[in-house]
Amino acid sequence: MVKTALFETLIESVIDNGDGTSTFMLEGKTYLIRDTLEISKIAQDHGYILIY
Repeated sequence: MVKTALFETLIESVIDNGDGTSTFMLEGKTYLIRDTLEISKIAQDHGYILIY
C-alpha cells in the first residue's frame, strides 16, 4: 500500500505550544517537534511519500 501526503496539509495540523515547540499528530501518535521540517522525517518513518 502506497501512502501519500501533501506536506502543506501535514503542516496545517501542527499545534503551536507557545514555548518554542509544537505538537504534531500522525496516525494516532503524538510528536513534540521544534521545527516543522521534522514532519518530513516522521511521515517517512510512517511509510508516507510526501508531495511538496
